[in-house]
Amino acid sequence: MSENEASIVQQTMIYKTVGGLRLPADIIHAPGAQRAPAILWLHGGALIRGSRTGLWKAARQRYLQAGFVVFTVDYRLGPETKLPGIVSDVQAAYAWLRSGAAGPAVDPERVVVLGHSAGGYLTLLSGQWLSPKPAALVSFYGYGDIVGDWYSQPDPFYSQRPLVSDAEAAQAVGQAPLSASDPSNNDQRGRYYLYTRQRGLWPQALTGHDPAREPEFFDPYCPVRHVTADYPPVMLLHGDADRPPIGECPDRLVSNQLLDLRCRQTPSIWFVLGCAGGAVD
Repeated sequence: MSENEASIVQQTMIYKTVGGLRLPADIIHAPGAQRAPAILWLHGGALIRGSRTGLWKAARQRYLQAGFVVFTVDYRLGPETKLPGIVSDVQAAYAWLRSGAAGPAVDPERVVVLGHSAGGYLTLLSGQWLSPKPAALVSFYGYGDIVGDWYSQPDPFYSQRPLVSDAEAAQAVGQAPLSASDPSNNDQRGRYYLYTRQRGLWPQALTGHDPAREPEFFDPYCPVRHVTADYPPVMLLHGDADRPPIGECPDRLVSNQLLDLRCRQTPSIWFVLGCAGGAVD
């Protein structure tokens, strides 16, 4: 352990209990922090796998050095829990952090929501679902539309790989809610994700609704449809070698909306980097 890591204060707390399932979060800060700005960090994993422990140490250290308190959370995963339940977990985590339950380290008026991939999607949803609005949003390769062809139709890129059968997909997930995927079964749950992309079933698997037959259900869950003049300041980061291609990126639609509206006189920021996916981290 480095000297910097040794001086970090880290506590694990339960921010919500639902159906007997305890949802944990780690709050991490420098010793003696008082009313510091906070980052509510949301992990990626297609809402199907991942956990609060996925934040890279180098990134965490930079946030701490910049004076932030870092609050990483586990939320319930799909398909066992559907999207409305996952969103309610993010709302609960945000409310808990602002309530003072984390102690004097956090300034509740300066909470930034930051997430990667599916966590970036939840970050963009936070701009419409959280109240009061977060101070800012930072979305690393997130997405603003979950019913476009890129997610609701079979994906040609993923379909190049051997097809995952219905039986294998059914065995990869369970029935009981869970809040973090065990690293030992990440590959199995990853196979389920591959199945949803090969079949164009991700929106249906994560919501229980068919976007072709029930398009109105998805309106509250597509941030691009809810970018208004009071949307929080937002930074979007996406690699130009990522999937989907940059011209089809659903978060680019959010960027265009923000630039048109000049939300709170703060335009969105769009970075195109010579890399893909997690390499942007």
